[in-house]
Amino acid sequence: MTDILPRDYLEWLDSIKGQIRAAQQKTILAANRELLQLYWTIGRDILQRQRQQGWGAKVIEQLAKDLKSAFPDLKGFSRANLLYMRAFADAWPDFNQDAIVQQAVGQIPWGHNLVLLGKVKDKTRRIAYAQQAQKHGWSRNVLVHQIESRLLEREGQATSNFAQTLPAPHSELAQQTLKDPYIFDFLSLGEAFRERELERELTRHISQFLLELGAGFAFVGKQVLLEVGGEDFYLDLLFYHLQLRCYIVIELKTGDFKPEHAGQLNFYLSAVDSQLKTEHDKPSIGLLLCKTRNKIIAEYALRDNNKPIGIAEYQLAQALPANLEDKLPSIEQIERELQMEPDNEAHGDE
Repeated sequence: MTDILPRDYLEWLDSIKGQIRAAQQKTILAANRELLQLYWTIGRDILQRQRQQGWGAKVIEQLAKDLKSAFPDLKGFSRANLLYMRAFADAWPDFNQDAIVQQAVGQIPWGHNLVLLGKVKDKTRRIAYAQQAQKHGWSRNVLVHQIESRLLEREGQATSNFAQTLPAPHSELAQQTLKDPYIFDFLSLGEAFRERELERELTRHISQFLLELGAGFAFVGKQVLLEVGGEDFYLDLLFYHLQLRCYIVIELKTGDFKPEHAGQLNFYLSAVDSQLKTEHDKPSIGLLLCKTRNKIIAEYALRDNNKPIGIAEYQLAQALPANLEDKLPSIEQIERELQMEPDNEAHGDE
């Protein structure tokens, strides 16, 4: 069939497909924005009537019944969701006027917003997680994982010499790319494990490992062979970072950080830059992952090192504060805010 079609037909077809997909995406985003606007407006009205007219919880329950009766085929107007709309409007009083909120919170689904409301109390952090979710297309489960693992608090915290070995702004981007600590709670390892076992488990769970490393990491291989001076050397893990445009060599240590570890990684980076790096790649970066790390010793070890290296700890289980916010406000909690004196409650239901 393609023999009788114009030569550029397939290219034109691909272009049309791309336009259709783009239009579909715009339609989905527009519909999501309209839905969030509707929910915010309903939530704002509930808040105003509560404050001005003494509305109580029974009015919300009646509203849910009436909306269900009027729109039997529509979901989203349950008593619980109406209370969440109220919480949404209370959290974002300037939803219509704040461009940053519109570009972040207004671009992610309702379910994602409920996660943010329940798990993140600070407004600035809530916006930051919304921006990341929108930028990287996180599912709701991934968003939950990133919040519970305190992603934003860990980013950019690795000990490094990037400021001395990389030009700005590349050094800032590289620093922000690394974390400390890394959370490997998806692994099943006993207390006494070897580096090769850790490496094997990380590559066996490569999807979760890449998620923890962050956006831009592409897996190249494990135990990558490099021949130097007639001897064989093996890199634990080799990645390529699409935004940094460079190779990233990851070395794993099951114990404390030792200064000689930095020297070994420096040697590996020299070999990668000589044998794998092309003229289009930026200088390779090393990441040394240790079970524990003395920050002062790490800083001394990197002070006069001429290769860009970051040093971070990893944890096989999360060590997070026990009081980390991890639940949506319960319906009961929201209702308690709606409770009025008996005479006001009766007046509100009339």
